[in-house]
Amino acid sequence: MEENLKQLTTIKATNKEIVSFMKDLGIQRAKHHGWPNTYVFTKAMGEMLLGELRKDVPLVILRPSIVSSTYKEPFPGWIENVRTIDTVFASYIKGTATCLRGDPDCIMDIVPVDMVVNAMIVAMAAHVNHPNSGIIYHGTSSASNPIKLHQIIDWSVEYLTKHPYINKDGSINARDFKLLTTETSFQKYIAIHYQLPLKVC
Repeated sequence: MEENLKQLTTIKATNKEIVSFMKDLGIQRAKHHGWPNTYVFTKAMGEMLLGELRKDVPLVILRPSIVSSTYKEPFPGWIENVRTIDTVFASYIKGTATCLRGDPDCIMDIVPVDMVVNAMIVAMAAHVNHPNSGIIYHGTSSASNPIKLHQIIDWSVEYLTKHPYINKDGSINARDFKLLTTETSFQKYIAIHYQLPLKVC
């Protein structure tokens, strides 16, 4: 990494070029070590570091699946920032996303953030007096409460039909949302709704 950075500095690469190159390098390194991307690679590195450096400090790791807004606490639906699956919900609510490509029967392993926090507290309390613990828990929902992609979309459309999102100017966005099940249907939808209007302009 340092060698590449030095070479980029020597050839007077711009900050944008350096950032782009280093991102690509990170992805290459992650894939070289068997990880699909830098996100899971750095999470694995963090777990390894904790395992190495903890000594006699009790360690419990909780690996949640897709973390989403709250179930109950501090109130239903609360979320501090928009990440992962929530970007799709936020885009749909604001009317900027009109379709999604996916398998309607795909199990969406979503866990509300307050349940993840509660699981962390319980896991810590259960292992507080076990200095040799190096326990890993997986906080997931698909085995006991499987939710399919089409259910999430159906529930979202139903909810937002009853409780529409009102823009600052008082307007309400259209709530039509298509779940496209094939690459062909997705490409066709994009061509008709986005590429064709751009060519007409």
